Amino acid sequence: MTHAAAMLRVVVLLLLLVISPGVALAQACPPVVVDQDRKADLMAQLRMAPDEMTARAINDQLWEIWAAAPTPHAQDLLDEGLQRRSTFDLDAAMIAFEALIVECPGYAEGYNQRAFIFFIRQDYGPALVDLEKALDLVPDHIGALSGRALTLMGLGRNDEAQQVLRDALALNPWLPERRFLVEPDGDDI
Repeated sequence: MTHAAAMLRVVVLLLLLVISPGVALAQACPPVVVDQDRKADLMAQLRMAPDEMTARAINDQLWEIWAAAPTPHAQDLLDEGLQRRSTFDLDAAMIAFEALIVECPGYAEGYNQRAFIFFIRQDYGPALVDLEKALDLVPDHIGALSGRALTLMGLGRNDEAQQVLRDALALNPWLPERRFLVEPDGDDI
């Protein structure tokens, strides 16, 4: 990132803190409310999915849970970041995700999505920090787990990556990242 882009990001974040009523530090972001029974049911269905197509449909329902921000403004920031990322406007996506983290530091998806931007940029150290924060908040976040495995691979920490990938596959055996799983003797599965 250029110095000018970094400065622009700082200015935008400061403006968000000053003029956005939903971001004021005095206001606390409410905790994420999740229907734990529905989530547990979906996780169980996912582990038992008979095929990849079924697993994708169930996983999409889990993403609806993870992508439900705790406030309308936080949802707008998440949606803006996702839209910007989809058009490869990574600087603007990063600004939106950083503003989301400032507004709702207890919301895992802000960290998970910012980690993805870092990963795309091959900035694996900060990506790993964000993924670990997301997993501290939501330990069974399959996307963050698989992202952590890929990030560890990017850092050359392959043994650790393999264990994390196995943990993710225990939750969703149909993850596309399963192609990176290596048998202990070195053979791909």
